[in-house]
Amino acid sequence: MLQRVNPGNKSLADYRSIVRRDLYDEICDLAGRLEGARVLHINATSFGGGVAEILYTLVPLMRDVGLQTDWAVMFGAEPFFNVTKSFHNALQGADYELSVEARAIYEEYNRQSAAALDEEWDIIFVHDPQPALMKHFSGGYSPETKWIWRCHIDTSTPNRQVLDYLEPYIKDYDAQVYTMQEYTPPDLELPNLVLIPPAIDPLSPKNMALPGDDARYIVNQFGVDTERPFIVQVSRFDPWKDPLGVIDVYRAVKEDVPEVQLVLIGSMAHDDPEGWDYWYKTVNYASGDQDIFLFSNLTNVGAIEVNAFQSLADVVIQKSIREGFGLVVTEALWKARPLVASRVGGIPMQVAKGGGILIDTIPEAAAACAKLLQDKDFAFEMGRRGKEHVRNHYLTPRLLRDDLLLFAKLLGV
Repeated sequence: MLQRVNPGNKSLADYRSIVRRDLYDEICDLAGRLEGARVLHINATSFGGGVAEILYTLVPLMRDVGLQTDWAVMFGAEPFFNVTKSFHNALQGADYELSVEARAIYEEYNRQSAAALDEEWDIIFVHDPQPALMKHFSGGYSPETKWIWRCHIDTSTPNRQVLDYLEPYIKDYDAQVYTMQEYTPPDLELPNLVLIPPAIDPLSPKNMALPGDDARYIVNQFGVDTERPFIVQVSRFDPWKDPLGVIDVYRAVKEDVPEVQLVLIGSMAHDDPEGWDYWYKTVNYASGDQDIFLFSNLTNVGAIEVNAFQSLADVVIQKSIREGFGLVVTEALWKARPLVASRVGGIPMQVAKGGGILIDTIPEAAAACAKLLQDKDFAFEMGRRGKEHVRNHYLTPRLLRDDLLLFAKLLGV
């Protein structure tokens, strides 16, 4: 049996005052057509990273509207996660030589996970490359089941060796879901492509409204001076999120705004063995600067703490080199914080006119941060515009609606 995750309970009614009425009514209509449908989500980890965060809201909401929905984590161990982290990087363009040994490890864990499917489902929703071969290895599993593969990363410039290996397995799914057209691999014909951007939960501990005094108390507990401005980036510690580049930006900003501080917060996930190596590389690059703070979920910085840091940040930066959708950007925009972010992945589609500053270089990022720190009215207006854009496009009820539309199409209801 695959490891089941208990995501708790949520009620769609709690979101009624936050989202548009027509969206709420559409969800209710779709849910009535799909009532009783059996849906299983499968991914590689129940903590750390955006996919797990999405599922902790999406799964209980699907249950609340009448679908029999579960979430399972596939089998995995260090050798498997070493391989799949390499796959993840390769699909975003990193150099990688796919070996016979790596293929064998990857296939064996997918085979074991597929063999552990012990119930019948109407929909099996597979997330990202780690479990992508499960459909192939499911063998004689119910032919009535519809399989969906969801790619959460940017595969527009992939390592062709890894992509060519995965291509026949991906094409075999009944639907392939990407965030946007630009994420799909070039020259890859996907027969059942569906475009669905992800979303954030506005009522989760990380995104709910947090009183200012409480936020200041939390941030002060970690040694950050809330009487001085600070810049924050929340991301995994890996080269694609470029924490070293963020430190370079901070050092340039400090020449114009000497009192500025920098906070880097990363979530360490068990399926990311590279994370600790890059954590130590970032610590060394900070060179003992007392105004640079590095935190993670393993240093007691959880959802509420991230909320506090994002809610109080004078500037939120996201200097990614490669990016999936960039849910941390969505979170910052929802908290009405001024944003400076790289022009990569799904970030530009989140930044409506006036809702953030897109940059390509370290000097551009430093100039943007300095302007926002020095012009409070400009920063406030930017935060307001960003929040309303997220309200209209990137909250979980919209994602729920899009998934239900896909289920209804696949099941013919």
